[in-house]
Order: sequence, then C-alpha cells, then structure tokens
Amino acid sequence: MTTTTSPPIPYTYDDLPALLARMTGDEKHAPASASTLDVLWVLHHDVLRSSPDRADDPDRDRFFLSKGQGPMAFYAVLAAHGWFPAEWLDDWMSWDSPLGGHPDRTLVPGAEISAGSLGHGLPMAVGTAIALRGRGSDANVHVLVGDAELDEGSNDEAIAFAGARRLANLTVVAIDNRSSTYNRPGRLRERFALEGWHAVEIDGHDHPAIRSALLTRPGRPVFVSARVERKDA
Repeated sequence: MTTTTSPPIPYTYDDLPALLARMTGDEKHAPASASTLDVLWVLHHDVLRSSPDRADDPDRDRFFLSKGQGPMAFYAVLAAHGWFPAEWLDDWMSWDSPLGGHPDRTLVPGAEISAGSLGHGLPMAVGTAIALRGRGSDANVHVLVGDAELDEGSNDEAIAFAGARRLANLTVVAIDNRSSTYNRPGRLRERFALEGWHAVEIDGHDHPAIRSALLTRPGRPVFVSARVERKDA
C-alpha cells in the first residue's frame, strides 16, 4: 500500500462537504458519494485500527472499497484522516493526479486494493481474512460493496465459503438502494443469513447504528445492509 509522510490533519465530519467541494468536474458521481459517506466516515473514524503511521503494520485492519465507482467520499475521508494532503483533492482526475476515477492502491495512500471491477472486492476480502487468521493476526477485514454488485456471480462462492469457514474477522457492508436485479425488501440480509452470517439491516446514515453494527463480533462473519434512498445512490 502506498504511504505518505504527511502528518494527520484534524478535520471533522462537518468538514467533509468542504473537502468534497474541492473535487470538481463531470466525473464526480456525487450521488454515489452521498450514499457511502457516512459508512466510510464511521469506519475510518471509529472502527478501523489503521492510520498513516500504521500503513505497513501487518496487523492493521484492512478496508477494501469494492464499490469503486465514484470514489469522492473515499478520497475526502482519507484526506480528513491525514492519509494525504487535502490539496490533492483540488486536481483530482487530472492527468498527473494520483486520485483517479477508480482508486489505485499504488498511487493512493490508504487504498488497500485497486477498485473498479465490480464483484472483486468481496472474494479478495475473504482471501485476506483467511490469510490473517492463518497467521494468528487479530486484524479485521471490512469491505464496502453495492447492492447491485452482489448480482455478480463471483460473490456467491465467497459468501458461502466465508459462512462455512466462520470467518469472524470479516465484515461486509452493502450500500442498499434497492437497485439490484432481484430486489425485494430484506433479500440481502436473508441471503447472507442463509449462509451462516450474522446479518442486520440499518439506516445507512445513522452513525450510532453504523458504529454498533461494524463493531459487532459474534464469532462469525458479519453482513450489514446499509439502507439509503435511491436519490442518494
């Protein structure tokens, strides 16, 4: 993972709109940022045991952004937590900017995977969780996916495998705006619960609910369906 020597910057959640406003242009995917911003903030501020000074710690928590389209919120949250200077946001998507339309782990400090191809993040997170457990690490793996992304067949085997192996160090958060092909209320929660996951539904903008769900460690993998309105996503 790319690292930076920039010191942490004391931004708060209230500063995020100003950070987001620094990113301009036609490729903003602003609705995608609105749908993921609260989950990303709570993850990085309250949950992940990871920071710029622990970027190379083998026992750091991992976060995989599988929902890689529209990474504005991810970049704003990373800048707010000191992974790179906020000035990087001003020329995002320019030809020489490290901040592209899809995060590149070789260019973006704080990005664990290169995202964009939907359906890859969850299987990669399962493999990472297995490896961490195999060497006795207490690190956890969190992955953020879109609800429609879960239509990709590559996720089915990952969901079944993680449940069968009781990967207690794995948490999946789906931003659920009911855009999946076979959408119906509660479908995502039921799908994961059927495979042995601890599965819950929450309001995707409710910080205490997000925090509580993400800090749950029931001895098996955790799935969180974070509901948002279609206009937000």
